[in-house]
Amino acid sequence: MSILFDEKTRVIVQGITGKIGAIQTRWMLDYQTPIVGGVTPGKGGATVEGLPVFDSVEEAVKETGANASVFFVPGPFVLDAFYETVDAGVQFIVVVPEHIPVHDVMKMRDYAHQKGVFALGPTTPGILVPGKGKMGIMPAALFSPGRVGIISRSGTLSYEFAGILSMENVGQSTVVGLGADPVVLMNLPEILKLFQDDEQTDAVIIVGEVGGEQEERAAEYLADRMNKPVAAYIAGAKAPQGKRMGHAGAIVRGSAGTVEGKHAALRAAGVRVLDSPIDVVGWAREHHLR
Repeated sequence: MSILFDEKTRVIVQGITGKIGAIQTRWMLDYQTPIVGGVTPGKGGATVEGLPVFDSVEEAVKETGANASVFFVPGPFVLDAFYETVDAGVQFIVVVPEHIPVHDVMKMRDYAHQKGVFALGPTTPGILVPGKGKMGIMPAALFSPGRVGIISRSGTLSYEFAGILSMENVGQSTVVGLGADPVVLMNLPEILKLFQDDEQTDAVIIVGEVGGEQEERAAEYLADRMNKPVAAYIAGAKAPQGKRMGHAGAIVRGSAGTVEGKHAALRAAGVRVLDSPIDVVGWAREHHLR
């Protein structure tokens, strides 16, 4: 089993006719992702990688039965596309693009909550279920099927953790990119709950970074409701105060969002805090994970 993406998922790609959308569609198809079509307004009737292109999400859903969508839409157009997708009845949305205004993301998040829609991003590498499919840009070769969930604010670090685990024959159930912006569509505790409820996930790794309060929120959830082993790594230990480090959400302001504060909160919740990604090997062996 996996979270958010399973055998019933039918995916459309929004922005499928663009250069990035078309290339990523090919790579998602190569990983057996069940893509059933794409949407680009004004390009209806075309095909990309043998898939039909529709002018609207409503038409795509009607013709293909799609229930999930991955966005490769330019940032300024994401808000309208998101509203359209939710209104068409799509239940799971992955928003890959970056540079989306924060107030747009807040509107998207509120609308998704109102309609009971799950949405990841923005600025996310997406979601990958090893051996079954992916929505987004994760490099599939680094992942292997198993029972460890990964949630990450950093795309490249999620790949690194999966690669290290795979070399140790420790597979992953689902790998989720939370999104790297200051405001994201799903918060860390919401995703942790999905892993907690998944009978085929035995343990979870959180790959965090400086800035924001996602890890502190997670610690509150973990202390009260999580009964599976959890390890965490926080990137950006040397980040200077007030300076953004790569991601829009990775910025330390005053005493908020520091590595020390995140470590303290997570340790108090019983989480194993890792000093280096390679330390995940010892943690996995300790819990006999496979």
